Amino acid sequence: MSSSAQVDAYLRALKDSGPYGSLVRHHATLPARAPSYSTPREPWPAPVQELCRQAGIDRLFSHQAEAVDHIRAGRHTAIATPTASGKSLTFALPIAEALCQDPESRALLLYPLKALAQDQLRALQAFTQPWPLEQQPRAAIYDGDTPQAERGRIRANPPHLLCTNPDMLHLGLTPHHHSWGEFFSRLRFVIVDEVHTYRGVMGSHMAWVFRRLRRICRYWGSDPTFIFASATIGNPAQLAQNLAGVPVEAVTENGAAQGKRHMVFLDALEGAPQTALGLLQAALARGLRTIVYTQSRKYTELLAMWLSQRSPRFADRVSAYRSGFLPEERREIETALANGSLLGVISTSALELGIDIGNLDLCLLVGYPGSVMATWQRSGRVGRGRQDSATILLGGEDALDQYFMHHPQAFFALPPEAAVINPDNPVIRDRHLVCAAADLPLQHTEPLVTDPVHRRAVHRLEQRGELLQSGSGEEWLSHRKTPHRQVSLRGTGRTLPILDSDSREHIGSVDGYRALRETHPGAVYLHRGQTYVVDRLDLEEGMVLARKQTVQYFTRVRAHKETTILETTEWAHVWGSRIHRGRLRVTETVTGYEKRHVRGQRLLRMHELDLPPHVFETEGIWLEIPDTVRQELEKRYLHFMGGIHAVEHALIGIMPLLVLADRNDLGGISTVGHEQLTTAAVFVYDGTPGGAGLTRQAFQRAGELLEHTQRTIRDCPCETGCPGCVHSPKCGSGNRPIAKDAALAVLQTLHTSQTPRSEPVIVQPAEEPDMTVTTDIPDNAGLPPLHYTVFDLETQRSAQEVGGWNRAKDMGISCAVVYDSALDTYVEYEEKDIPQLVEHLHKCDLVIGFNILRFDYQVLSGYSRADFQALPSLDLLRVVHKQLGYRLSLDKLAQATLQAQKTANGLQALQWWKEGRIRDIIDYCRQDVAVTRDLYRFGRDNGYLLFHNKAKQLVRVPVQWE
Repeated sequence: MSSSAQVDAYLRALKDSGPYGSLVRHHATLPARAPSYSTPREPWPAPVQELCRQAGIDRLFSHQAEAVDHIRAGRHTAIATPTASGKSLTFALPIAEALCQDPESRALLLYPLKALAQDQLRALQAFTQPWPLEQQPRAAIYDGDTPQAERGRIRANPPHLLCTNPDMLHLGLTPHHHSWGEFFSRLRFVIVDEVHTYRGVMGSHMAWVFRRLRRICRYWGSDPTFIFASATIGNPAQLAQNLAGVPVEAVTENGAAQGKRHMVFLDALEGAPQTALGLLQAALARGLRTIVYTQSRKYTELLAMWLSQRSPRFADRVSAYRSGFLPEERREIETALANGSLLGVISTSALELGIDIGNLDLCLLVGYPGSVMATWQRSGRVGRGRQDSATILLGGEDALDQYFMHHPQAFFALPPEAAVINPDNPVIRDRHLVCAAADLPLQHTEPLVTDPVHRRAVHRLEQRGELLQSGSGEEWLSHRKTPHRQVSLRGTGRTLPILDSDSREHIGSVDGYRALRETHPGAVYLHRGQTYVVDRLDLEEGMVLARKQTVQYFTRVRAHKETTILETTEWAHVWGSRIHRGRLRVTETVTGYEKRHVRGQRLLRMHELDLPPHVFETEGIWLEIPDTVRQELEKRYLHFMGGIHAVEHALIGIMPLLVLADRNDLGGISTVGHEQLTTAAVFVYDGTPGGAGLTRQAFQRAGELLEHTQRTIRDCPCETGCPGCVHSPKCGSGNRPIAKDAALAVLQTLHTSQTPRSEPVIVQPAEEPDMTVTTDIPDNAGLPPLHYTVFDLETQRSAQEVGGWNRAKDMGISCAVVYDSALDTYVEYEEKDIPQLVEHLHKCDLVIGFNILRFDYQVLSGYSRADFQALPSLDLLRVVHKQLGYRLSLDKLAQATLQAQKTANGLQALQWWKEGRIRDIIDYCRQDVAVTRDLYRFGRDNGYLLFHNKAKQLVRVPVQWE
């Protein structure tokens, strides 16, 4: 029986079966579609025509012809058509033509997954193989798996086609572009495959990586054409334009052929994972090659484990697949799928992209993937051979799952969502400005600096010591040679490795932002069917230790959240209230976790945790709930807090219907009385520090959002609330209090009440600090002159002689020198004069020195019980260290800033003491005091000191003496 016949038989058996047939809510059949062809405006050169003939390509699909016309005209182009529609050919042909015109031209091909790069490289090499050997383009993969020796050979002789991934572009190419000069100077094309994955945090990072790339290309004299390939999304041109900062033509009408497809909606409210397990077993028994998509790494592992327990004969024919697996594990699974040794795979979104895993027949979606785009993309992984295929959407407890189970036709009426990025995310922007300065010094006249927002960011980074102005003040340089390694493209924080507590084997990783929620002490972590329990979360060292342990429970955190409104950007009337958009500060504290039994999710025990709060700023929206609504509910004896809490959950659950997001990308808080507002309010915010632009897009569709939310709660058949309407699986308070009837009353009252006439209280942003250093105002203008001393001492013994630096009080003083600003003279002290020295220091308004807090005062403590740390002191070394993160010597600062240098050193002074040459020691100490005083005055008057960095460039370190 053919696979198409097997698919038909499987679906008939499904609908006729007792356990599953009654759960089918909808079955749509999408008919096969004939191809549509077209011809490019200009014929291909003869060598390219030969390639097409050898590959069996006698004509192009209509979308392919339209795309190559744009690309050949030098227009940046985005091709957004379904999986297996031949998008790769739209850039393979122009690349081949460019090589005919200029054999030295280059192309950079960017893939989000290493396996995808390997697939595409093989396809490109096969396409150009008919050319004579000397004309075939050299191609190579340059990623984290490329051996170091091979990397050197690739850099020395760059290939025509360089395949890499976002991380290597960010970490390996842009920071080291001087090693790639030949490649960048001849770069004609930049191909960005699966561009729809570059959204949210990842997309916001990539927008800056592409801006840095274009900046480097301009430096080397090239201006490549960008070609974006995408799944079907609502805004391919806008996304591509926001990513690369260039105008983009979009090609969206698909001309490729397509086999018949079945779409089945099955309501598995009582247990989607268990239902999926039964459907998978039935499919495997029929020999149907099947892919199962789950919504979490945890359920990916659980399904694979349950299948091996229930059907041992399929244990070796099905594998789990998810992010967090090691690269070699993923390659092994991909190869086994492609060659047929694996019959099925259970995956997260990690296999959503176009990796070659062979021709599959059946797709099981355990829960709505969160977007129309992702649903069609995952569905497109089956039927790639144009045979009949089926996708079954199993609706679970999630609000969107149940929405489509009750309104299946709404799914087919919805257009693909728009992908959102936020290049203005301040956390991401600041980090990439530092990276850009490391790539090439930032010039005052370039766009990254002339933009007012970026200019303020540059000044802030300079004040923080992350950017250093050159000695001439004409450009900014990074404080580090390679700050890129501190920037993860997939998060706003660092990534923590997860290690086996016993073997210290690397078993996975977790984003620092999620670590407190997912890898807290006691958390259950699953990896390839093996359960681990977290022993220790070490935030300082940046790692998680977990121990193998067989348990019959999973964990869920409890947390407490607070929010502060930092800025109201805009507001609008919606129904009988107002909705606002702006910046928020969110404080989230994980207070404990639940242990729940795997079967039935029964609560076993609560455990308290003492973890630090996670505080971040983000973007959000908030809906005012007027007092009239509260009063109406109280009249009806309904639980007001339970009602607005339920509205918050329902808003978050339904928002992905309008915005390309997962509910885990969002957070929320409901409050009966926010201290900055005069009413109760419901907040929904981007779960990413700095914001990802999700709530910004939702604000524009606030009316639709409330309508869908009301309909979801109203149409849910439960009585008191459930995960399909108002319960949230990640609620920090365990869904308490929750009141479905009160939520409906809140929304109904808002819908029918009058629009408020009064204007809201708008929280305005704080003024930006003035980053300009003023040099023409005298120190302490309008105040009495500051009486300060500059102080230094020399010792009789070395640290080695007294047993270490921690015993500085035993070193003894040979002499000390003080410059007194009131006397404008130097005062010299020997060991016998220490009491007078101590008295002198206590009479002044400020004591200035270089390393006085950690050294000079410690030595003095051997002679006096005075609390020297309580003196009003300015330690120049401490200020410089705080600014730069590392220490500079007095001599290095003096040479660069004052063109002066020390006359001796500490070791020489110790030798002079042994020789009785006290006058030489005093003169040396006096010269150090003079240098320290002049550095203080220079920094006071100019706002910076100068030094030579490791690259021997003269740079400024900004200082503000306090």
